[in-house]
Amino acid sequence: MSVQTSSYRTLEQADLNAVVDSPDPQSRVRTAPRPGEDPYPTRLAEPFDMPWFNRREPVVKGRAEEGPLSQAQLDAFERQGFLFEPGFITGDELAELRRELAALLDNDDFRDRDFSITEPQGNEIRSLFAVHLLSRVFSRLAHDERLMGRARQILGGEAYVHQSRINYKPGFEGKGFSWHSDFETWHAEDGMPAMHALSASLVLTDNHHFNGPLMLVPGSHRVFVPCLGETPDENHRQSLKQQEVGVPGREALRALIDRHGIESPTGAAGGLLLFDCNVLHGSNANMSPDPRSNAFFVYNRLDNRCLAPFGASRRRPRFLAHEPGERWSPEGPI
Repeated sequence: MSVQTSSYRTLEQADLNAVVDSPDPQSRVRTAPRPGEDPYPTRLAEPFDMPWFNRREPVVKGRAEEGPLSQAQLDAFERQGFLFEPGFITGDELAELRRELAALLDNDDFRDRDFSITEPQGNEIRSLFAVHLLSRVFSRLAHDERLMGRARQILGGEAYVHQSRINYKPGFEGKGFSWHSDFETWHAEDGMPAMHALSASLVLTDNHHFNGPLMLVPGSHRVFVPCLGETPDENHRQSLKQQEVGVPGREALRALIDRHGIESPTGAAGGLLLFDCNVLHGSNANMSPDPRSNAFFVYNRLDNRCLAPFGASRRRPRFLAHEPGERWSPEGPI
Protein backbone atom coordinates (compact mmCIF):
# COMPACT_ATOMS: atom_id res chain seq x y z
CA MET A 1 0.00 0.00 0.00
CA SER A 2 1.29 3.39 -0.91
CA VAL A 3 -0.20 6.30 1.02
CA GLN A 4 0.59 9.96 0.64
CA THR A 5 -0.30 12.04 3.69
CA SER A 6 -0.55 15.79 3.61
CA SER A 7 1.83 17.97 5.60
CA TYR A 8 -0.91 20.04 7.21
CA ARG A 9 -0.22 20.87 10.86
CA THR A 10 -2.08 18.85 13.47
CA LEU A 11 -4.41 20.58 15.89
CA GLU A 12 -4.23 19.66 19.53
CA GLN A 13 -7.44 18.12 20.91
CA ALA A 14 -8.15 21.27 22.91
CA ASP A 15 -7.98 23.29 19.69
CA LEU A 16 -10.34 20.86 17.95
CA ASN A 17 -12.81 21.09 20.85
CA ALA A 18 -12.67 24.86 20.59
CA VAL A 19 -13.65 24.66 16.93
CA VAL A 20 -16.75 22.66 17.86
CA ASP A 21 -17.70 24.23 21.19
CA SER A 22 -16.85 27.87 20.57
CA PRO A 23 -17.48 28.85 16.96
CA ASP A 24 -17.45 32.44 15.83
CA PRO A 25 -20.30 34.13 17.73
CA GLN A 26 -21.36 35.77 14.47
CA SER A 27 -22.17 32.33 13.07
CA ARG A 28 -24.52 31.34 15.90
CA VAL A 29 -27.83 30.97 14.09
CA ARG A 30 -29.40 27.61 14.99
CA THR A 31 -28.85 25.06 17.76
CA ALA A 32 -28.24 21.34 17.38
CA PRO A 33 -31.13 19.00 16.48
CA ARG A 34 -33.38 18.01 19.37
CA PRO A 35 -34.40 14.40 20.17
CA GLY A 36 -36.87 13.15 17.61
CA GLU A 37 -35.61 15.48 14.90
CA ASP A 38 -33.45 14.41 11.96
CA PRO A 39 -30.01 13.89 13.55
CA TYR A 40 -28.29 14.78 10.26
CA PRO A 41 -30.00 17.94 8.93
CA THR A 42 -28.42 19.36 5.79
CA ARG A 43 -29.11 21.49 2.67
CA LEU A 44 -29.81 24.37 5.06
CA ALA A 45 -30.87 27.96 4.42
CA GLU A 46 -29.01 29.06 7.58
CA PRO A 47 -26.03 27.49 9.37
CA PHE A 48 -26.15 25.85 12.77
CA ASP A 49 -24.13 27.22 15.68
CA MET A 50 -21.53 24.46 15.28
CA PRO A 51 -19.63 23.23 12.20
CA TRP A 52 -20.61 19.58 12.61
CA PHE A 53 -22.48 17.01 14.72
CA ASN A 54 -21.14 13.82 16.25
CA ARG A 55 -21.96 10.61 14.44
CA ARG A 56 -24.73 8.59 16.11
CA GLU A 57 -24.05 5.08 14.77
CA PRO A 58 -21.03 2.83 15.44
CA VAL A 59 -18.58 2.58 12.55
CA VAL A 60 -17.89 -1.17 12.74
CA LYS A 61 -20.89 -3.20 13.86
CA GLY A 62 -19.57 -6.75 13.36
CA ARG A 63 -16.73 -8.79 14.86
CA ALA A 64 -13.56 -10.33 13.44
CA GLU A 65 -14.88 -13.90 13.76
CA GLU A 66 -17.92 -12.98 11.63
CA GLY A 67 -16.14 -12.31 8.34
CA PRO A 68 -12.95 -12.20 6.27
CA LEU A 69 -11.41 -9.08 7.85
CA SER A 70 -9.05 -9.45 10.79
CA GLN A 71 -9.38 -7.48 14.02
CA ALA A 72 -6.45 -5.32 12.95
CA GLN A 73 -8.21 -4.51 9.67
CA LEU A 74 -11.47 -3.72 11.45
CA ASP A 75 -9.61 -1.48 13.88
CA ALA A 76 -7.98 0.37 10.97
CA PHE A 77 -11.38 0.89 9.33
CA GLU A 78 -12.83 2.09 12.64
CA ARG A 79 -9.97 4.56 13.13
CA GLN A 80 -9.52 5.88 9.58
CA GLY A 81 -12.90 5.32 7.98
CA PHE A 82 -11.32 3.32 5.16
CA LEU A 83 -9.18 0.26 4.44
CA PHE A 84 -7.04 -0.44 1.37
CA GLU A 85 -6.20 -4.04 0.35
CA PRO A 86 -3.59 -4.24 -2.45
CA GLY A 87 -3.76 -7.17 -4.85
CA PHE A 88 -7.33 -8.05 -3.98
CA ILE A 89 -7.95 -9.30 -7.55
CA THR A 90 -5.18 -10.39 -9.92
CA GLY A 91 -4.45 -12.38 -13.05
CA ASP A 92 -7.18 -13.61 -15.38
CA GLU A 93 -9.98 -12.28 -13.17
CA LEU A 94 -8.58 -8.77 -13.32
CA ALA A 95 -8.02 -9.06 -17.07
CA GLU A 96 -11.67 -10.07 -17.58
CA LEU A 97 -12.90 -7.07 -15.59
CA ARG A 98 -10.70 -4.72 -17.60
CA ARG A 99 -12.03 -6.18 -20.88
CA GLU A 100 -15.59 -5.73 -19.62
CA LEU A 101 -14.83 -2.14 -18.63
CA ALA A 102 -13.60 -1.38 -22.15
CA ALA A 103 -16.65 -3.05 -23.72
CA LEU A 104 -19.08 -1.04 -21.59
CA LEU A 105 -17.35 2.24 -22.36
CA ASP A 106 -17.41 1.43 -26.08
CA ASN A 107 -21.09 0.47 -26.14
CA ASP A 108 -22.81 3.15 -28.25
CA ASP A 109 -26.22 2.10 -26.86
CA PHE A 110 -25.19 3.55 -23.50
CA ARG A 111 -24.26 6.99 -24.78
CA ASP A 112 -26.61 9.92 -24.21
CA ARG A 113 -28.56 7.92 -21.61
CA ASP A 114 -29.42 9.21 -18.13
CA PHE A 115 -27.24 6.58 -16.46
CA SER A 116 -24.21 7.49 -18.60
CA ILE A 117 -22.52 10.64 -17.27
CA THR A 118 -20.02 12.54 -19.40
CA GLU A 119 -17.33 15.03 -18.40
CA PRO A 120 -18.48 18.64 -17.72
CA GLN A 121 -16.91 19.69 -21.02
CA GLY A 122 -16.71 16.98 -23.66
CA ASN A 123 -18.22 13.58 -24.48
CA GLU A 124 -15.84 11.35 -22.54
CA ILE A 125 -17.78 9.08 -20.15
CA ARG A 126 -17.18 10.03 -16.52
CA SER A 127 -19.43 7.47 -14.80
CA LEU A 128 -21.66 4.61 -15.91
CA PHE A 129 -24.29 3.80 -13.27
CA ALA A 130 -26.24 0.61 -12.46
CA VAL A 131 -23.32 -1.33 -13.89
CA HIS A 132 -24.16 -4.47 -11.87
CA LEU A 133 -27.48 -4.54 -13.75
CA LEU A 134 -26.00 -3.77 -17.16
CA SER A 135 -23.23 -6.37 -17.02
CA ARG A 136 -23.24 -10.01 -15.88
CA VAL A 137 -19.52 -9.74 -15.16
CA PHE A 138 -19.95 -6.81 -12.77
CA SER A 139 -23.13 -8.34 -11.32
CA ARG A 140 -21.07 -11.36 -10.35
CA LEU A 141 -18.47 -9.11 -8.76
CA ALA A 142 -21.04 -7.01 -6.86
CA HIS A 143 -22.52 -10.15 -5.27
CA ASP A 144 -19.21 -11.94 -4.76
CA GLU A 145 -18.95 -13.20 -1.18
CA ARG A 146 -15.51 -11.60 -0.90
CA LEU A 147 -17.21 -8.19 -1.12
CA MET A 148 -20.56 -9.08 0.46
CA GLY A 149 -18.81 -10.74 3.39
CA ARG A 150 -16.74 -7.65 4.10
CA ALA A 151 -19.82 -5.42 3.86
CA ARG A 152 -21.85 -7.71 6.13
CA GLN A 153 -19.03 -7.84 8.66
CA ILE A 154 -18.53 -4.07 8.89
CA LEU A 155 -22.23 -3.18 8.71
CA GLY A 156 -23.31 -5.86 11.17
CA GLY A 157 -26.07 -7.35 9.03
CA GLU A 158 -27.25 -8.37 5.59
CA ALA A 159 -26.72 -5.75 2.90
CA TYR A 160 -27.88 -4.98 -0.62
CA VAL A 161 -26.41 -2.94 -3.48
CA HIS A 162 -27.73 0.60 -3.08
CA GLN A 163 -25.71 1.91 -6.02
CA SER A 164 -23.11 0.71 -8.51
CA ARG A 165 -21.06 2.44 -11.14
CA ILE A 166 -17.88 2.52 -13.13
CA ASN A 167 -15.87 5.69 -12.66
CA TYR A 168 -13.59 6.53 -15.56
CA LYS A 169 -11.18 9.45 -15.45
CA PRO A 170 -9.55 9.68 -18.91
CA GLY A 171 -5.99 10.89 -19.33
CA PHE A 172 -5.62 14.69 -19.62
CA GLU A 173 -9.44 15.12 -19.72
CA GLY A 174 -10.70 13.67 -16.43
CA LYS A 175 -11.92 16.36 -14.04
CA GLY A 176 -11.90 16.15 -10.26
CA PHE A 177 -14.63 15.62 -7.66
CA SER A 178 -15.28 18.18 -4.91
CA TRP A 179 -14.89 17.25 -1.25
CA HIS A 180 -18.07 15.56 -0.01
CA SER A 181 -19.57 12.88 2.20
CA ASP A 182 -21.55 10.30 0.24
CA PHE A 183 -23.93 9.87 3.15
CA GLU A 184 -24.84 13.56 3.01
CA THR A 185 -26.11 13.06 -0.56
CA TRP A 186 -27.74 9.69 0.10
CA HIS A 187 -29.49 11.08 3.20
CA ALA A 188 -30.61 14.34 1.59
CA GLU A 189 -31.54 13.09 -1.89
CA ASP A 190 -32.17 9.33 -1.57
CA GLY A 191 -33.66 9.15 1.94
CA MET A 192 -31.01 6.91 3.56
CA PRO A 193 -31.85 7.18 7.28
CA ALA A 194 -28.60 6.27 9.05
CA MET A 195 -24.90 5.60 8.55
CA HIS A 196 -25.15 1.87 7.89
CA ALA A 197 -23.55 1.86 4.43
CA LEU A 198 -20.10 1.59 2.88
CA SER A 199 -18.45 1.73 -0.53
CA ALA A 200 -16.20 -0.85 -2.14
CA SER A 201 -14.01 0.53 -4.91
CA LEU A 202 -12.00 -1.92 -6.98
CA VAL A 203 -9.12 -0.25 -8.82
CA LEU A 204 -9.11 -1.37 -12.47
CA THR A 205 -6.13 0.72 -13.64
CA ASP A 206 -2.94 1.62 -11.83
CA ASN A 207 -3.49 4.54 -9.45
CA HIS A 208 -0.60 6.94 -8.99
CA HIS A 209 -0.27 10.46 -7.63
CA PHE A 210 -0.71 12.12 -11.03
CA ASN A 211 -3.87 10.54 -12.47
CA GLY A 212 -6.34 11.90 -9.93
CA PRO A 213 -6.53 9.18 -7.25
CA LEU A 214 -9.13 9.36 -4.51
CA MET A 215 -8.17 11.50 -1.50
CA LEU A 216 -9.73 10.89 1.91
CA VAL A 217 -9.72 12.71 5.25
CA PRO A 218 -9.11 9.94 7.81
CA GLY A 219 -11.23 10.31 10.92
CA SER A 220 -13.74 12.64 9.26
CA HIS A 221 -16.33 9.84 9.27
CA ARG A 222 -16.91 10.42 12.99
CA VAL A 223 -18.71 13.74 12.43
CA PHE A 224 -21.45 14.91 10.08
CA VAL A 225 -20.93 18.27 8.36
CA PRO A 226 -24.23 19.95 7.37
CA CYS A 227 -24.18 21.71 4.00
CA LEU A 228 -25.84 24.96 3.00
CA GLY A 229 -28.09 25.51 -0.01
CA GLU A 230 -31.46 24.13 -1.05
CA THR A 231 -31.43 21.08 -3.31
CA PRO A 232 -32.48 22.12 -6.84
CA ASP A 233 -34.93 19.96 -8.77
CA GLU A 234 -33.13 17.35 -10.87
CA ASN A 235 -29.93 18.20 -9.01
CA HIS A 236 -28.32 14.91 -10.03
CA ARG A 237 -28.00 16.11 -13.64
CA GLN A 238 -25.54 18.78 -12.50
CA SER A 239 -24.01 17.16 -9.41
CA LEU A 240 -22.86 14.00 -11.20
CA LYS A 241 -20.80 16.16 -13.53
CA GLN A 242 -19.70 18.83 -11.05
CA GLN A 243 -21.02 18.91 -7.50
CA GLU A 244 -21.93 22.33 -6.13
CA VAL A 245 -24.73 21.56 -3.65
CA GLY A 246 -23.87 19.17 -0.81
CA VAL A 247 -20.27 20.39 -0.51
CA PRO A 248 -19.01 21.15 3.03
CA GLY A 249 -17.99 24.69 3.90
CA ARG A 250 -14.32 25.57 3.79
CA GLU A 251 -14.03 26.39 7.49
CA ALA A 252 -15.21 22.93 8.50
CA LEU A 253 -13.01 21.31 5.84
CA ARG A 254 -9.97 23.27 6.98
CA ALA A 255 -10.53 22.32 10.62
CA LEU A 256 -10.95 18.61 9.84
CA ILE A 257 -8.00 18.49 7.45
CA ASP A 258 -5.82 20.41 9.91
CA ARG A 259 -6.71 17.80 12.49
CA HIS A 260 -6.54 14.62 10.42
CA GLY A 261 -4.59 15.35 7.22
CA ILE A 262 -5.28 13.86 3.80
CA GLU A 263 -4.41 10.36 2.62
CA SER A 264 -4.52 8.92 -0.88
CA PRO A 265 -4.13 5.15 -1.30
CA THR A 266 -2.33 4.39 -4.56
CA GLY A 267 -1.12 1.20 -6.15
CA ALA A 268 -1.45 -1.33 -8.94
CA ALA A 269 -4.71 -2.36 -10.56
CA GLY A 270 -6.63 -4.94 -8.55
CA GLY A 271 -6.51 -3.22 -5.16
CA LEU A 272 -9.70 -2.82 -3.11
CA LEU A 273 -10.60 0.32 -1.17
CA LEU A 274 -13.38 0.01 1.41
CA PHE A 275 -14.59 3.29 2.87
CA ASP A 276 -17.32 4.41 5.24
CA CYS A 277 -20.36 6.20 3.83
CA ASN A 278 -19.56 9.38 5.78
CA VAL A 279 -15.81 9.82 5.27
CA LEU A 280 -14.97 13.05 3.43
CA HIS A 281 -13.29 12.40 0.09
CA GLY A 282 -12.62 13.95 -3.31
CA SER A 283 -10.11 13.88 -6.14
CA ASN A 284 -8.05 16.14 -8.36
CA ALA A 285 -8.15 16.26 -12.13
CA ASN A 286 -6.16 13.68 -14.09
CA MET A 287 -3.14 15.64 -15.33
CA SER A 288 -1.36 12.56 -16.68
CA PRO A 289 -1.86 10.60 -19.93
CA ASP A 290 -2.89 7.53 -17.90
CA PRO A 291 -6.62 6.89 -17.38
CA ARG A 292 -7.90 6.07 -13.91
CA SER A 293 -10.90 3.80 -13.52
CA ASN A 294 -12.61 1.77 -10.83
CA ALA A 295 -15.69 -0.37 -10.23
CA PHE A 296 -17.71 1.04 -7.37
CA PHE A 297 -20.36 -0.72 -5.28
CA VAL A 298 -22.33 0.79 -2.39
CA TYR A 299 -23.64 -1.67 0.21
CA ASN A 300 -26.50 -0.54 2.46
CA ARG A 301 -27.79 -2.59 5.40
CA LEU A 302 -31.21 -4.10 4.68
CA ASP A 303 -32.87 -2.46 7.68
CA ASN A 304 -31.53 0.93 6.49
CA ARG A 305 -33.39 1.00 3.19
CA CYS A 306 -34.21 4.44 1.87
CA LEU A 307 -37.32 6.43 2.79
CA ALA A 308 -38.47 9.83 1.59
CA PRO A 309 -35.48 12.17 1.01
CA PHE A 310 -34.51 14.34 3.98
CA GLY A 311 -33.30 17.32 1.95
CA ALA A 312 -34.96 17.22 -1.46
CA SER A 313 -38.48 17.34 -2.87
CA ARG A 314 -38.25 13.83 -4.34
CA ARG A 315 -35.88 10.90 -4.61
CA ARG A 316 -33.32 10.61 -7.36
CA PRO A 317 -33.87 8.21 -10.30
CA ARG A 318 -33.68 4.48 -9.60
CA PHE A 319 -30.40 4.00 -11.47
CA LEU A 320 -28.78 6.02 -8.65
CA ALA A 321 -30.55 4.46 -5.67
CA HIS A 322 -31.74 0.86 -5.94
CA GLU A 323 -34.18 -1.03 -3.76
CA PRO A 324 -33.30 -4.42 -2.22
CA GLY A 325 -33.73 -7.15 -4.82
CA GLU A 326 -34.66 -4.68 -7.53
CA ARG A 327 -34.27 -5.60 -11.17
CA TRP A 328 -33.59 -2.72 -13.50
CA SER A 329 -33.05 -2.09 -17.18
CA PRO A 330 -32.02 1.02 -19.14
CA GLU A 331 -35.75 1.51 -19.82
CA GLY A 332 -36.56 1.57 -16.08
CA PRO A 333 -37.30 -0.81 -13.17
CA ILE A 334 -38.86 -4.16 -14.15
